[in-house]
Amino acid sequence: MGTIAQNGIIREMTAEEQAKFDTITSSHTEITLTEFDRHLAGLRNKRNQLLAETDWVVLPDSPIADKTAWETYRTQLRDITNGLTTVEQVEAVVFPTKPN
Repeated sequence: MGTIAQNGIIREMTAEEQAKFDTITSSHTEITLTEFDRHLAGLRNKRNQLLAETDWVVLPDSPIADKTAWETYRTQLRDITNGLTTVEQVEAVVFPTKPN
């Protein structure tokens, strides 16, 4: 049996506590990413980087007067992962062109 700290005192777990711990541990350590998940994560990382680079544009004190094109660009970036279900679809994604 394992031990548990409770109110600063270390004690042996009851059989019930051990069973609950084993269930939680086994369900959280068996996370395996599929190839699709890895590709999608890469796409999201790139998308998030592009969004972060343009955060300043949509701030109220931005020097850009007409933000419409930038708002459209950022919406397209946010929506870029919608409907993707295969690695091939992820690899075929074309990022929108950043406004001038």
